[in-house]
Amino acid sequence: MCPQAAAGGRRAASRAPGAHNVCRLLTRRAHGFYARDAGVAHRKNLGLLRKILCQESTKFKNVWTTHSASPIAYERGRIYLDNYQCCISSIAQEPRILYQKPKCSKSEKIEDALLLECPLGEMLPSPSDYKSSLIVLTVQNWLLRLSADSGEILEKIYLAGSCCKFRYLSWDTPQEVMVVKSAQNKLPAAARQAGIQQSVLFYLAVFQVLPLSFIGMLEINKKIFGNSVTDVAVSNGILIVMYSMGLVRLYNFQAISEQFMEQPFDLGHEFNWNGQVGVVGKYPFGLPCNIKITDTPPLLFEASSLENAFQIGGYPWHYIITPNKKKHKGVFHICSLKDNALAKNGIQDMKCCSLEPDWIYFHPDMSGRIIHVGPNLIKVLKLKEVKNNTGQMEIAEDFTIVANRENSVNNAVTVTASGRVVKKHFNLLDDDPEQETFKIVDYEDELDLLSTVAVTQIGADGRAHLDFHCNEHGILLKSIPLLESWDVTYSHEVYFDKDLVLHIEQKPNRRFSCYVYQMVCDTAKDDECSSHEKTERVFCKKGGRMFEYI
Repeated sequence: MCPQAAAGGRRAASRAPGAHNVCRLLTRRAHGFYARDAGVAHRKNLGLLRKILCQESTKFKNVWTTHSASPIAYERGRIYLDNYQCCISSIAQEPRILYQKPKCSKSEKIEDALLLECPLGEMLPSPSDYKSSLIVLTVQNWLLRLSADSGEILEKIYLAGSCCKFRYLSWDTPQEVMVVKSAQNKLPAAARQAGIQQSVLFYLAVFQVLPLSFIGMLEINKKIFGNSVTDVAVSNGILIVMYSMGLVRLYNFQAISEQFMEQPFDLGHEFNWNGQVGVVGKYPFGLPCNIKITDTPPLLFEASSLENAFQIGGYPWHYIITPNKKKHKGVFHICSLKDNALAKNGIQDMKCCSLEPDWIYFHPDMSGRIIHVGPNLIKVLKLKEVKNNTGQMEIAEDFTIVANRENSVNNAVTVTASGRVVKKHFNLLDDDPEQETFKIVDYEDELDLLSTVAVTQIGADGRAHLDFHCNEHGILLKSIPLLESWDVTYSHEVYFDKDLVLHIEQKPNRRFSCYVYQMVCDTAKDDECSSHEKTERVFCKKGGRMFEYI
């Protein structure tokens, strides 16, 4: 059975309605009913948290706010500012600075970061490995593992010299295999005019994490993959190569590494490679490019899609593409990975009249469902067998979530010089800012909630609310108003993490704001703070940074 289907079955079982209320669950926990299985106890605790969160009396209060001139990042209860030089705990009702390091130079600037968490049930070589850490990539090609709570450097790996610039971190397998990707190699204009050829487009370095170990480095060469390669990625053991004409090709990365690896290397060990003698992962040698692809590897799959948009998921396996013509933008085809057959009702088109396009993706809850988001409508779709034809799948609607808005037809009234009243009818755009419009849709896996952010902007004042829906049926369970004004022209991120809501906003001229909300019981004072009325704010300076309290 496909792992997605098994996971979906387990999740369906976990969503089955229980016979116990909160008091009964607490009593059973106190009596040790779940003492033999920590996993059961944890799931019951999360069930309790979900019940408390969805109570009418539970509110979310904006406890503090801060601003920054550099991007703000959030990872598991930690807020990072100043290019990861400052870390603040978001758990306390007042900001608590976990660490603050001196301002780094441009040569030490961090390009990308990933949070690394300890795997369960494994013996690790160092006590520090059992605590969360941050993998960061610097502008000078250093890969560092930092303590998530103190910023202390736990490990340092030098990747490469000036031959390439590594810029991006991603997961091949989350919390197991990590990929470091270079920026695309481009020759200076003078070199191109001189007729110098550049055949290597990208470098990829792949690592096993905790303990951190080097799997291999490979180059993406246009002599092997073609001249029109625009991007590359490794995900779930698949090497994905994208081309300028919308073509996407998939290759088996494990097969490539086994077939073309010239020699394995271990971090910290001496090596003799192409006449160079050094230590793997140490300056100035870095890492050897030990996976040399000399011939085009076997092709697993290819598809042509507008803007290289391509996704795989569902059970049985299906993929989503947009036909590779501009006129088809916003039209999505859901096809079988086995034989490329279009599913029944597999063409999804919301026919939106909007500035921002709708988007579609496989549900991250591993249920095999599909989420299609438009300006005023969210459709959760499911794959099911066609009646009397077990070989064909069809797309059926599981449930929908509709924005709360009035009729989209407006009447403009003018009066002529003679006093005659003239009415003009016109249709608003589907994402007109004066109508409630969906901006963000996310999934909270631990509480099994589907979260949406809907925004209405009238004039310069925009109002947003975060809603929690039952992931199984789409029923609205909770609505949380965000107190700060929401400008639809700015960039926004909203995180929901158990009892915490975080809103990060990017304003023009690289001004960033972070609004922290925490779950509280409903009291008269807290109720006042959950309204849009002006409330008294207190300013406090900590670690050289200004914070606002309500």
